[in-house]
Formats: sequence, structure tokens, C-alpha cells
Amino acid sequence: MSRSFTPEQLQRLYEVSRAIHATLESEEALQLIVREAVSLVEATSGSLALVNPTTGLLEIVASEGLPENASALSLRINEGITGWVAHHGEPLRLGDVSQDERYISARAEVRSELAVPLFIEDTVRAVLNVDAETDDAFSETDQQLLEELARHATQVIVNTWQYEQHRQRAELLRSLVSVGQTINSNLHVDEVLESVTREAAGLNRVKMCSLQLLDPSGEWLEVRAQFGAGTDYQQRPPLSVVESLMGSVVRRRKPMQVLNVQTSAQYQHPETARREGLVSLLCAPLVFSGQSFGTLSVYTESRHVFSNEEVHTLSALAELSAVAIEKARLYERTVDVEEQLRRNEQLSALGLLAAEVAHEIRNPLTVMKMLYHSMELDFAEGDPRAEDARVLGEKMNHLDHIVDNIVKFARNAEPQMALVDLPGLLDDLALLTRHKLQHQQIHLEREDAPDLPPVKGDATQLSQAFLNLILNAAEAMQQGGTLQIITKATEQGVAVTFTDSGSGMTDEQRELAFTGMLSTTKEKGGGLGLAIVAKVAEAHGGRVEVQSTPGEGTRIQFCLSR
Repeated sequence: MSRSFTPEQLQRLYEVSRAIHATLESEEALQLIVREAVSLVEATSGSLALVNPTTGLLEIVASEGLPENASALSLRINEGITGWVAHHGEPLRLGDVSQDERYISARAEVRSELAVPLFIEDTVRAVLNVDAETDDAFSETDQQLLEELARHATQVIVNTWQYEQHRQRAELLRSLVSVGQTINSNLHVDEVLESVTREAAGLNRVKMCSLQLLDPSGEWLEVRAQFGAGTDYQQRPPLSVVESLMGSVVRRRKPMQVLNVQTSAQYQHPETARREGLVSLLCAPLVFSGQSFGTLSVYTESRHVFSNEEVHTLSALAELSAVAIEKARLYERTVDVEEQLRRNEQLSALGLLAAEVAHEIRNPLTVMKMLYHSMELDFAEGDPRAEDARVLGEKMNHLDHIVDNIVKFARNAEPQMALVDLPGLLDDLALLTRHKLQHQQIHLEREDAPDLPPVKGDATQLSQAFLNLILNAAEAMQQGGTLQIITKATEQGVAVTFTDSGSGMTDEQRELAFTGMLSTTKEKGGGLGLAIVAKVAEAHGGRVEVQSTPGEGTRIQFCLSR
């Protein structure tokens, strides 16, 4: 077919082409194509139908002059005039639609119709229709004009699709960065799980998101967090790793999607999906250090084929989530270890306290027993004071037995001396407390003297004392700050200095810190404070020196002899 247009028609084509190329917004561009097509051939109505890649149906995505409910009309390929054009890839012009059995009416007044196909990569991906209310309204020239417009429209559609893909990709990347920041800001497992599902549910088209983790046996997947799920889904029983679809995602460590979980034979609970209104599923594995320990799943409420970008985005989110979950688990284990060390510290403190108590009680008790026996309280039989004297003697012996038990307990707290590498010990404590310090935005600075000699000491007690100093410094820097730990050699031995930028101590607080192990200057805690540190130093033949100014921080030096 020749393309010989008048100058006026060429000018009009140029204006139409410029108009439809003026925007990259998909909906606006499609609507412009239909509007300009109707205007170009002086039609009364028109529409643009795209082939849905998921359903294979022709669906109206833009219209001009048609009823509002026309957009709900969908046709199978080779159904109606539009379907015939899509199937054969040829234009079709009808002068009287009532005489053609293929015609399906969208507006009763229509008498003539002209439809042309739009090819993308040699495949019909859309059909452009125009209608008129008179017979034989469209000429061969109109058909040529509409075919030429269709070629321009094809490029516009491709451009808008590519623009939309890039826009969605950029939006997904922005969402992914935001999600990563959100989930990694939490240090508790349950909070991380809730953040993951909440942020994943915010991705495009998602109705519901759930996160499942392997149980301790590794045989079952249990729902640990969800966002948007109803009661049926929340009460769903665990899934077998061996038999379930999501179990295969864990085993294969690869994402999987299902177009319709309501009808899929692989999905174990289609009745739950129907009640919850869940249709399409995308499931990605949670993998850390090569081990898969759960799944992250998103559902849509209508049939949807997830694009490569969406699959990659959910997979990346699952990877971020796996790291965040493991970090939170590590943090909780670290907190447990810290608590265990605290308890060990208290036991050590009780041992040192027992030695102090035994020393303070045994001397006056010995004097009391000597005086008791020297008084020769031998009363006559029947004298009620005889029974009192007997009870008094028994109670003093009882006290003496208690003191013996305390002494035995105290011996277990005596330091077991061996050579200790202080920098290595401090490295272990820095690793142990790093999450707590990072969480409180406390910067740790370490400085070790070169060739620092090992010292004689009990590594466990020294570790407990140094941990106490680090945690005390952290309590003084609730809003963040700097903790500096310096080791250096001295004439007498080795000194370890802890300097924080916290709230500091008053003179009264410094005095109370060392007065006794049962007094405290803190609103919280067990009251052991610096007393346990001082006791450990004393047991090692060393000392503790404190310098502190309110509002300017505290400097504590722990000195050990060689």
C-alpha cells in the first residue's frame, strides 16, 4: 500500500507524532495516542487494547468517547474485530459493523470501525481502534494515516515502557536502601523480623508478606513474622521442609514464584489462600554464610508475573534480612554472655566479700568464746541459767561453723596466678562489647605499648574487673562518646587506663565508690561498682586510681605489679 499523503495530512501527522512523543508517562502517552488517532481520522470514539502477557487477553488501557465501563471489556485473541486484528496482524476496515458477525459492540451508536495492529519486535502487542456513527466513515487514506500513526505510537509505547521499567528499578533500589537501613538499625530479633515484613509489604503490588524460619530441628518452617495476613494465615501450621513448596526454596536456595497459589498443586494450603485473597506468590530464601534458614514471601491479590527486577529486589532484601537477623541473634547472644559475666563477677565479688566478712567476724567471735569459757558458767542443776549458758555456747559454735564455711567459699575466689597477656585479654573484651558500644554510639580507641610484658594474675578476675570498667564507662555515656583504653609499662609493672567522655563523678561519688561492696552511687545495678575492681587490684598486689570531674568524664588507672 502506497503512502502518498497531502501536505496537510503530512503536517497533521507531524503534529500528532510530536504530541504523543511529548511525554514519557505511560498512562498519559497511551491516552494521547487514542485522542490524536480519533482526531486524525475524524472518528467519534477510539480505544487502545494491549495484550496482557499474564492472561493473554486484550485489555483496553486507554479510550476516547467510549462509556466508562468499556475499560472492563477484555477479548481473547481472535475474538471480535480487535481480537481478529491481533491474531492475523493485519488492519481491518468495516463500513457497516452490523453486517460482520465478528463485531462485539462497545457502543450501540457505532456504524463503522477501523482497527490496525501495533507490532513490537515482530509481535502484535496492541491494537488501535477508531469508530464512527455513520456508514463507510473511513477511507483507505484514513487507514494509511492510522497505520502510520500506529508506527509512531509503537515507538512511544516502547519508550514509555522502558522509562517505566527504569523508574520502577530506581524506585525499587531506593526502597531497598531504605529497607536495609531500617532493618539493620534494630538489634533485637523480633524487631528485625517485624521490620523486614513491614518493609517488604511496602513494595509494589504486594498485599501480604510473611517470614518463616526453620525450627531447631531443621525439619519445619514456622511463620515468625507477617504483615497484612489474616487470622487463617497466622494460624497456619508449620510447613515440612521436605514436602512443601517453600521447603524447596530453602533446600535449593533459589527464589520461586507461583502464578496462582489458589489452584497450584504445589502450594500446601490453597484453601487458606482463597479465604485470605492471596493469588500470586514470590518466595526468596534467607541465606547466610551459605546456609539457608528461612524464607521471605510476598503475595499479590491478583494474578501477577513478577519481573526480573522484582525477583532480584526481593532476593536482595532477603539477603539483607538474613544478615540483619544473624546480627541481631549475635547481639542477643552477646548480651547473654555479658549477663553471664556479670553473674560471674558477682560470684567473684561474693568470694572477696566473704573473705572480708570472715576476717571481721572471726576476731570478735574468738574473743567472745575465750571470755565465755573463762567465766566458768557452771550453774547448779535446776538453775534456769544453766540452759541459757548451754544455748549461748552452742550458738557461738554455730557462728564459728558459719565463719569456717565462709572461709572455704572465699578460698575459691583467691586469684589463680599465671602469666596474662593484657592486650589480648582487652582484645577479647573489645570484641565482646562491640555491639553494646556501637549501639550506644560509643567510639572505642585502643593504644597498647609495644613489647608490653605479660603480668602475673588471674585472667578471669582481671577480665571481670576490666569488663566492669568498660560497662561502667558505657553507663556514663548514654548519649554516646569516646572510651579510650591505654596499656603502658611502668617502673613497678603495667598500668591499664580507662578514660571516658561521660558524665563524670562528684567527690562524694568517688569516695562512696570505694567505701564498701554493699554501697552504691548508681540508681541501677547490684552496688558492686568500683569496689570489686579495687578488690581485684588489691588481691593482685596492685591499686586503682581515679580522676573525675562532673560533666568532663572519668579516668581510671588499674596498676599491676610484675
